[in-house]
Amino acid sequence: MSFISALVHQLIRPEILALHAYHVPVSDGFIKLDAMENPYLVPAFLREEIAAAVSNAAINRYPDPNPQILKQKIRALLELPQGMEVLLGNGSDELIQLLAMAVNKPGATLLGVEPSFVMYKMIATFLGMRYAGVPLTRDFSLDMGAMLSAIEREQPALIFLAYPNNPTGNPYSARDIKAIIAAAPGLVVVDEAYYAFADDSFIPHLAEYPNLLVMRTFSKLGMAGLRLGFLAGSELWLNELEKLRLPYNVGVLPQLVAEILLDHHDVLLAQAEQIKQDRSKLAQQLGAVDGVRVYPSAANFLLLRVARAKAIFEALKQRGVLIKNLHGSHAMLEDCLRVTVGTPAENERFVAALKESLQAI
Repeated sequence: MSFISALVHQLIRPEILALHAYHVPVSDGFIKLDAMENPYLVPAFLREEIAAAVSNAAINRYPDPNPQILKQKIRALLELPQGMEVLLGNGSDELIQLLAMAVNKPGATLLGVEPSFVMYKMIATFLGMRYAGVPLTRDFSLDMGAMLSAIEREQPALIFLAYPNNPTGNPYSARDIKAIIAAAPGLVVVDEAYYAFADDSFIPHLAEYPNLLVMRTFSKLGMAGLRLGFLAGSELWLNELEKLRLPYNVGVLPQLVAEILLDHHDVLLAQAEQIKQDRSKLAQQLGAVDGVRVYPSAANFLLLRVARAKAIFEALKQRGVLIKNLHGSHAMLEDCLRVTVGTPAENERFVAALKESLQAI
């Protein structure tokens, strides 16, 4: 072992040494259906408006540290209840980290369900915070007996619930989530990253529960490149979290472009409606393929289970289609793949490549 290698192992915490970095595969040359992005560009008239605005942007200056115009547009779109505020983040990942940092007293626990968004557990590990995961049922719904027992046992300071869930795509029962919020001694964060493709939200319930926050990202709606997320909830919570937010965390260009896009929120929502239609058609096509099980989804992706998933994943790559291989990531995701809903042409290419791969394996 070299001197620098020995020094790295001496200074870096062992749980960090044991981690694998979040892997983002190279996608050049592929039909990219692995990251739950909106496949549709914004219309030309909007691109022209954005280009004109960006050409005059003061990128020589630091961004507005507290962009009230952008926040007000978000509040208006959400129709936030009185006394509720928003906190902006560099994507939802930063907000997850802020929340965990804020409540990470000695012995504090972050509780989640499994399988779910991997960053909840990873960020707990980053911060040296105890993490407890509660397995979902075989159909990926909440195991309420196990959840309530875990809450009683762990007394978590923070609970994350992705709604709909990632990577499974299903929403949970709103009644069950309300029972979890009522039972929780700490904060419950409902992560609504896929709100545009679902039929329910906990935003209207913020005033009912003092320990509830709702987190969203605009990434899935068509702004993935902007890295903009927000947390909604009581200003009493958000005022404390603001102390941990690094200054200038949302850049000049993301603020500027997001303001323009939110003025045309209806355009983005129309794209989301198209994706929902595309999702339904893709699910029907995949459901007709022998050997493929398709799980119901309220997000912009579909979870599939197919024999020899890893080999199928590699065969799809050979045919120029990149999706997400979940096999090996969690015991409940054995032989599972996740595919983002693309454009109709991309979806057709994926289905054809999948059929070819199944025949070839």
